[in-house]
Amino acid sequence: MSVEVANESGVEVDESALVELAGHVLGRMGVHPLAELSILIVDEAAMAQLHEQWMGEPGPTDVLAFPMDELRPGAGGSRQDTDVPLDPALLGDVVLCPQVAAKQAADAGHSTREELELLCTHGILHLLGYDHAEPEEHAEMFGLQGELLDAWREVRRKP
Repeated sequence: MSVEVANESGVEVDESALVELAGHVLGRMGVHPLAELSILIVDEAAMAQLHEQWMGEPGPTDVLAFPMDELRPGAGGSRQDTDVPLDPALLGDVVLCPQVAAKQAADAGHSTREELELLCTHGILHLLGYDHAEPEEHAEMFGLQGELLDAWREVRRKP
C-alpha cells in the first residue's frame, strides 16, 4: 500500500501510526497492495472551507473522504465473494481535523489518538464505498469499523 500523509494542521500527530493503521484497514478489507491513499491533516479553518465547499455545511467537521477511482473487482470477483484482492487503484483522500477530533475525544472519554484512528478508519470505509445514511448501512459500516479498530488495537498491543 502506498499511504501518503501531509500534516498541514500545525498540530503534532503520529503520522506513522496513521500510515500503519491505514495499511491494516486496507489489508483487512482486501484492497490490492499497490493501492494508493492520501491522508491530509488540516486545521479547523481549512476543514470548515472544505466542509462548506463540498458538503454545503458550515463550520469544521471531523473527517471528509474524497474518493478518486471506483474500485474494480479482481479477476475472481469482489471482496465479499473471493480471496482475490481488488485491483490497484488511487483510492482518494481522507481529510482529518485533529482540533475537532480532540473535542470529540474529550466528549467520548478517550484520547485524541484513538479518535483520529476511528476517524481515519471511517474515512477509508467511505472511500471503499461504505455509507451510513440508512439504518442497515449504518449498522454494517459502524460494525465493520468497530471490528477493524478492535483488530488494530490487538495488533498494537502485541510486542
